[in-house]
Amino acid sequence: MIEPGNTNEDGVIPTNLRLLMVLEEMASVGVPITPTEVNQVLGLPKPTIHRLFATLEAEGFIQRDIDGRSYSPGQRMRALSSGILSSLRIRTARLAILTRLGEEIGETLNVALPERDGMIYIDRVETKWPLRIQLPIGTRVPFYCTASGKLYLSSLSPRHLDNYVHATILKQHTKRTLTNPDKLILEIEGVREKGYSIDEEEFMDGMIAVGVPITEANGRLVSTLSFHAPVQRLSMKGALQHIDALKQAAAHLSSLLV
Repeated sequence: MIEPGNTNEDGVIPTNLRLLMVLEEMASVGVPITPTEVNQVLGLPKPTIHRLFATLEAEGFIQRDIDGRSYSPGQRMRALSSGILSSLRIRTARLAILTRLGEEIGETLNVALPERDGMIYIDRVETKWPLRIQLPIGTRVPFYCTASGKLYLSSLSPRHLDNYVHATILKQHTKRTLTNPDKLILEIEGVREKGYSIDEEEFMDGMIAVGVPITEANGRLVSTLSFHAPVQRLSMKGALQHIDALKQAAAHLSSLLV
């Protein structure tokens, strides 16, 4: 919906706002979208909306999706959003929340953002134990076999989830990795129902993880909060006892986005 302040006296969107409003509409929808769908909101001439999409694609802000018709955020748009979420004011408060939770759980905590082909860690608080698993800030991990990635997949519509699992090469990282598309879909449906996800040695042998979503006010996932631990120190049964603490911390992190 176009706000009154975004149009001139004739009800026309000024030229210098059009690119920004295309990006704003794409971000608000949160799934791949076509120029026609965006234009149902903006109401621009058909040649104009296609020209705007072509410009944004050429500059790397958006990229064509697998169906060839719709578009999703490109590398530059994702880098922009990551930079905003990592700004000093937000990061200071975020680290305080993570540090307090880390003292309670005693394991390494991560905040991750979805990228086009996996999750990227943007913040972490390390465990104080000498035995730790090194997945530093900037690490990219797959969607289908990690706690954070499965949370993101659970936020997709059934159609987009089905497209993903049948188009992606499901590499066998460990003997526990789910590589059967139908079984993976059932797993993701369970994540959606429970509101949390687990990685039970599916990405790395000897490592377990538990994650919960960090959402916007409308409930849409924007990032994830998770912790991982070596199985020598923590069982999955023990890890699941921290779900309530994780969800409470995620709610506090969500409040920073307002």
